[in-house]
Amino acid sequence: MFKYNVRGENIEVTEPIRNYVEKKLGRLDKYFTNVPPETTAHVNLTVYPFPAEKSATVEVTIPLPFLVLRAEETSSDLYGSIDLVVDKLERQVRKYKTKIHRKSREKGFDLGNGPQPVEEKLEDDENQLEIVRTKRLSLKPMDSEEAVLQMNMLGHNFFIFEDSETNGTSIVYRRKDGKFGLIETD
Repeated sequence: MFKYNVRGENIEVTEPIRNYVEKKLGRLDKYFTNVPPETTAHVNLTVYPFPAEKSATVEVTIPLPFLVLRAEETSSDLYGSIDLVVDKLERQVRKYKTKIHRKSREKGFDLGNGPQPVEEKLEDDENQLEIVRTKRLSLKPMDSEEAVLQMNMLGHNFFIFEDSETNGTSIVYRRKDGKFGLIETD
């Protein structure tokens, strides 16, 4: 269902590795029925050259119309890291779907199309205030709990969303004490 973009750092991505990644990520297909055909799963495989306890990292990012799935895992074995990251993604999807469907039934609102990040690299000659990347989002109506869940799945410290209760733009963020904050706009 997804297209795959598999990159390797300090490792050549061989056909068996690519097939293993595609087979394991294929487990997520059962959760998505209406995914656009151009959806690409971006997979980064990194193997550290010096023997260490944890030397293989796998990062996966899947931008979907209604959310962005992202997970990263590190272990001593590349194939083990792939298994761990797919398990993590599967838990995220199950948790997200359960919570969203329960909330949508309770509140009776349409899930609609969610955030669709578009990344662009901007060139600027200014040394001090150089903008190196811009993201554009379509804000999806959701409540603050769903926004915190989305923020955690992305691995970010903040998340911008349209508050379904106030119809205003709001921001949830992770505080230094590990708790969450909410900024509401007028």
